[in-house]
Amino acid sequence: MKEVVLDTETTGISVKEGHRIVEIGCIELDNLIPTKKKFHCYLNPERKVSEKAFEIHGYRDEFLSKQNKFANIKDEFLSFIKNKRLIIHNADFDIAHINNELLLCGENKINNEILDTLILARDKFPGSQVSLDALCKRYRIDNSKRVQHTALIDCDLLLKVYINLIDQKEPTLNFIQDQKNIVSNVSNVKYFKKVIKPNPEEKKNHQDYLKNKLKKNFF
Repeated sequence: MKEVVLDTETTGISVKEGHRIVEIGCIELDNLIPTKKKFHCYLNPERKVSEKAFEIHGYRDEFLSKQNKFANIKDEFLSFIKNKRLIIHNADFDIAHINNELLLCGENKINNEILDTLILARDKFPGSQVSLDALCKRYRIDNSKRVQHTALIDCDLLLKVYINLIDQKEPTLNFIQDQKNIVSNVSNVKYFKKVIKPNPEEKKNHQDYLKNKLKKNFF
C-alpha cells in the first residue's frame, strides 16, 4: 500500500479565524519504505502570520508573499496524494486547513483514508506525552535539526516515529525472500579446491605415526 506522510505549517491555529497554510510537506511510502517521491511547497497565505506561528516555524510575511498561492499548486498536490493513505500527527488540524484551502478554491474536501499517529500514540502510551518531540525521545530518534517546525523535517521525523509505533523497525527486511535468496546463492556456489591423495610412502609414515602414538598412550 502506498502512503503519504504529511505535515503543514500555517499562519495560526484556527481556520475559523481565517488562518491559512504557509507550507506543505509530503513523503511517499511504498510498503513502509520511503520512495524518492516528495511534495513540498511554500505558500502565500494572503494574510499575516501570527506571532505565535512565527515563533514555531519562523516564516516571515515578506518571504511568503513571494510564494505560490494554494490555487496554483492544488492540482499537483491532489495528484500526489490521490488514492494514498495519509499519515498525519494530529490529523484534525492539518485536514481542517487543507479542506479549507480546497473549499476556498471551489474544490471538494479530500476523501483519503487517514491514520492519525497522535491517536495511535495515545492508545499505545496512555497518560504519556505523545507530541512528536516526545515520541522522538521515546524511540531515540535524532530530532536535533528540529530547531523550528518545518514541514519536510517534521515529515521525516514522523515517518520514523510511525514505523516504530506500528512495531515495524526493519521495514526493508523480507525474511522469506532473503532466505530463498541465500539458499539459491549457496546452491549456485561451486568449489574447485584440489584434492591431494597421499602416496604409498606417506601412507606408511602415517600408519607408523599412529602405531607409535598408540604405544605411548597404553604403555
